[in-house]
This record gives sequence, C-alpha cells and structure tokens, in this order.
Amino acid sequence: MPVPFTQARDGVALAYQRGGVPGGEPLLLLQGQANDHHWWDGVRQDFEHLHRTITFDYRGTGASGKPDEPYSTRGFARDVIDLLDHLGVERAHVYGTSMGGRVAQWLAAEHPERVRCLILGCTSPGGTRGIERDNAVRRSLAQPDREAARRALLELMYTPAWLDTHPGPYRTTGDPDMPAFARRRHLAASAEHDAWDVLPRVTAPTLIVHGTDDVFNPAANAPLLAERITGARLELVPGARHAYFEEFRHLAGPLVLDFLTECGLSENGLGEREREHGLGASRSGTA
Repeated sequence: MPVPFTQARDGVALAYQRGGVPGGEPLLLLQGQANDHHWWDGVRQDFEHLHRTITFDYRGTGASGKPDEPYSTRGFARDVIDLLDHLGVERAHVYGTSMGGRVAQWLAAEHPERVRCLILGCTSPGGTRGIERDNAVRRSLAQPDREAARRALLELMYTPAWLDTHPGPYRTTGDPDMPAFARRRHLAASAEHDAWDVLPRVTAPTLIVHGTDDVFNPAANAPLLAERITGARLELVPGARHAYFEEFRHLAGPLVLDFLTECGLSENGLGEREREHGLGASRSGTA
C-alpha cells in the first residue's frame, strides 16, 4: 500500500499512518527522538479498539523529507498542526513519549483548541529547570565500541530481565536508515527544548506517566511537569525504565485508556462530531 503524505507549510513531505476504529476519537501518538512511527508498533493495537490512531514520521526520519537544516520541538509541533489540518481533524487526544512529549507540550500550550486530552510520557520540560541525565549515562552512550553503546541504550530503555526474554527487534532505538546529519539535528532539537514558561498555558486534562527507574530521561522531571501544568495527574510505573509504555504495557496501556475515559471522551463509542453536538449527554452527564 502506498505511503500517504502531506506537505508541511515549508513544503517538506510528511509521511503519516492511520489505524484503529474509523469513527473513534482521534489519538495522535508522538514518538521519541530520531525514531519514526515504528516506535509505537508494539503497543499501538492497545488503543485501536477504541480510537482512530494517527502517527507520522518526523522530518528527518522514516519516509518523510530530510532537509539538512535546524529542527526544533516547536517546529515538529507545527508539522503536527499541518498534518491535522490535512486530515481534517479539529481536535485530538495527544500522547507523546520522550521527545514526543516535548513536542506535545508545545502543541497543548500554543494550540489548546486542537488538544482534547494530553498524555506526557517519560519526558521533560527542558531548559535549565529540566533534570538532565548524568554524565555516566552520557559516557555509556558515547562509547567508541558501537555494540557496547547500543547495549547501553537498550539497558536504559528496558530492564535486563525483559531484555533476556525479548531478543528483538527493538523499535525504540532509532530509525536505522536515518542520515547522520538528521540524527544530529534531532539530538539538537531535543536538547534545546525549553517549554517551562508556556506550560501554565496548557488547559487540556493532562496525565503524566514515568518509570521510576528511568535515568535516560530522569524520573525527577515528572513531578516538575505535574507542578507546572494546572490539574495534571502524575502516575509512576514502579520498576520501569524509559520504554515503560512497551515493557509495562499491561499497566501503561490501561492507565492511558482509563484516563481518556475519565476525560469523558471515549465513553459510549461516540465520534468527535457527535460529541461536539452534545450527543450522549443524557447518558454520560457530559457533552
């Protein structure tokens, strides 16, 4: 099947993917740095019995265009808006993990009318107030032995016990076909993220999820986000590392689905247009 594309406002081609229930509430899934939509392959189906899922390949990854120019998390958020406009989606639930959570922060703060419910997973506000990974973690990823560095990354994503029983392939360790210059551009975009000042502008109901044993994006960032976003709910996944959403999907998936239901946006199987016209209020008590 041909890959569908749209164009960003600057003309860059953006590849996107859709799945799930055609009439379901749209759920936008945003992956981590230097990864394409395959990041979600292991868990996407957990949401597709209730939701219409949307993913896309960031510029620089997958089948999308790869301009050699500066990228930013704010710019990725603009690409998302262009995609939603192309798809005719006025509002969507947004679930962003890792760098995808940074992109989601800009979406919710600068385009509140486009975000129904917000889930921020294993992410950070960035800037001087965000908690950075320590130097030991940085050194483990910068080892000249590429296999040792790859193993270090895997152990930051997953527990050793899980790795022992799941030999791969792994979907969360980067797009293997990504050009080196694009990988550097992604690294800079994530490192330069700073949404601290705009986070109080987030009005969408917000769930923050983080693994307690995440040192790749330290778990201490989760309460910072929860304190900065009014009314945000914080859930920590005991024993989980960075890829909590995959290794602990039996906990994380239902947690996210329950949150969406509690927002009143997944009940009774009503679609977006029906909800906007108030249908179902007599049964749920909310429009």
